[in-house]
Amino acid sequence: MMADESGAMLARALQLSRELLDVAEGGDLQTVLGLGAERQQLLQAARSGPAPVGAGGGALLREIAELNDKAIGFLEHRQRIKAREIDTAAAGRRAVAAYSTTRLQR
Repeated sequence: MMADESGAMLARALQLSRELLDVAEGGDLQTVLGLGAERQQLLQAARSGPAPVGAGGGALLREIAELNDKAIGFLEHRQRIKAREIDTAAAGRRAVAAYSTTRLQR
């Protein structure tokens, strides 16, 4: 694999990382997983080449890592929101159950 092919793969992986960040912000986990798998294949293919990653490739990899961290942050935030909603619903169900038995005793 030539250095320019590896650079093109890294550039495409960066583009996918930007798309992945946008999708993660919206919370579409299935699309995030698909984009992540495609990006992983590109990164592995770029890394398997005989030519080492140059300074330009290193900058692309750093930006990919930063975008990945942001996407993970969005997904973790959405996960915490869902967990809070589940806890609130469970508390509501417990309250209904507690008050409904009290009402029947009167």
